[in-house]
Amino acid sequence: MSTKLAINLHKLARFTNTIIPIAALMLFLAGWQISFYFHFLTVPLLGLTLVNLYYLFVQRNHSLLRNFGILGQGRYMLESLGPELRQYLYSSDTEERPFNRTERAEVYRKANNIDSASSFGSQNDFDAREIKLRHSLFPISKEGLLPYRLTFGEERGIQNTYTLTVPFIVSGMSYGALGQRAVRSLARGIAQTGGLMNTGEGGYPKYHLMENCDLAFQIGTAKFGVRHEDGTLHEQKLAELSALEQIKLIELKLSQGAKPGKGGMLPKEKITAEISELRGVPMGKDVVSPTHHPECEDYHSAVAFIRRIQDVSQLPVGIKLCIGDPHQFAELVAEMKRQDSFPDWITIDGAEGGTGAAPKAFIDRVGMPLFPALKSAQDILVTAGVRQRLKLVASGKLINPGSQIIAFCLGADAIATARGFMLSIGCIQAMQCGSNTCPVGITTHNPRLERGIDIADKALRVANYIHSLEHDLEELLCATGVRCVRELSFDNLYVPIESSLYPFARHP
Repeated sequence: MSTKLAINLHKLARFTNTIIPIAALMLFLAGWQISFYFHFLTVPLLGLTLVNLYYLFVQRNHSLLRNFGILGQGRYMLESLGPELRQYLYSSDTEERPFNRTERAEVYRKANNIDSASSFGSQNDFDAREIKLRHSLFPISKEGLLPYRLTFGEERGIQNTYTLTVPFIVSGMSYGALGQRAVRSLARGIAQTGGLMNTGEGGYPKYHLMENCDLAFQIGTAKFGVRHEDGTLHEQKLAELSALEQIKLIELKLSQGAKPGKGGMLPKEKITAEISELRGVPMGKDVVSPTHHPECEDYHSAVAFIRRIQDVSQLPVGIKLCIGDPHQFAELVAEMKRQDSFPDWITIDGAEGGTGAAPKAFIDRVGMPLFPALKSAQDILVTAGVRQRLKLVASGKLINPGSQIIAFCLGADAIATARGFMLSIGCIQAMQCGSNTCPVGITTHNPRLERGIDIADKALRVANYIHSLEHDLEELLCATGVRCVRELSFDNLYVPIESSLYPFARHP
């Protein structure tokens, strides 16, 4: 006969709700009749009694509190601590999402310039379902590698081309999504490496400009910083921004992986007077950008609008999008051919991409994952005979060298990551980016929380992270026997049948 230990929460709650006021009364009498010192216990128990009576008989929002009183509050406390308890005590090293502990630890070690080599064996599953890099029987030495160089705008022969010498770009993160110290830390670190940082869609990039790094100015659907009152493009403002020495490129965001078909969101809790001024938005209400640019109603108008931005800015201009239907992407490319007008690059953002705030349904259920989307875009451009007319940038959970080199094999010319760089400056994946309560001060404008960021120290971590990624990329290139990322191709990958890339795979 088996027995089961069980707690009757209903009886426990009745007992607790009865004993608290009785204990308070008894301690009050003891303090009155025996010793004043009993009142040191009377006061907190009396306060607990009043709180419990409020839960049971006054408040009406929470049924659990009306039925169980102070015991129900304990449940809410445990629920609020649940993510932290799972993260540090119960979850294994490979369980968490969106990045597990081993993935985060690799970034932390790279950012701190600590050897990220592992011992004994991989913690990943090896069940023939994972994509692997095909190494060469005859690896090459680092002396045989070619330096990384990627020039945006060369296909159009414009005067103001921009050459990228670091293959890892800080993906779009605005002042607003991030606090000023986080923005400055990233910008200073990028300046130390000669890399590129995307401003995000936050309007005039005040703090991005402060650290003198190369910038790609992003135009979102709300066109903060370059808009008329009706939401259309203000060409003079764009021309003025494009004339700034540090702004080297312009990116037109058509959609974002975490919320394709939905405009950017900035919760009202994060809108300060300064952000209100820089973006030209009111305080006290959520800022939700339009779902699309009014200038982009169909394929023809979208391509024409890209060309218009190129003409106004006189800079390399790219677009960022998340693919939903490859056939629509093919139609867009066909329209580019018809107009003989191409962006200088296309950033393919996967549905697994990050965001400061988005509806959960969009984060979970909308958009095409990066790897099949990137392979699809590459194939469409090659089939159309226009792959040489533009560059491809990949974005979406590409925080470590293993995922990055897969993206290069699938057609990417450069890698953009936001959360990788957030982790490099101390993000602990608390997932409070939209609430202005980030415990490490990265995605908040609360001065008390932001003070935890030492800009000089975090900038060094950013530079270390980039240098470590470059080092590992070189090691992987040598293992494949190729001299540069441009020589990588789909043939450098082993893609199993179970993979979403299988329709495109080369089989042994």
